[in-house]
Amino acid sequence: MIGLLKGKSKISLILSVIFAALLSLCAAGTIFQPYVADILLALLLVVFGVRLAKTRKFIPSGLMLVLTLAALALRHIRW
Repeated sequence: MIGLLKGKSKISLILSVIFAALLSLCAAGTIFQPYVADILLALLLVVFGVRLAKTRKFIPSGLMLVLTLAALALRHIRW
């Protein structure tokens, strides 16, 4: 939503919905193997890292990088 509101980027909204749907399917365990979520999160880390390096602005790329890294780390913590 931030990309759409701040940058008028419809592609940002479309890709975020696609990634959210794919990650939701991974979490439900219905269609994809568990490692697919790791691949998707790693891809997001690369995208947000490149955007952060390019813009040097923490919001929104840096924030999303931190949140994606946290999500990836939390996936591997055994409660």
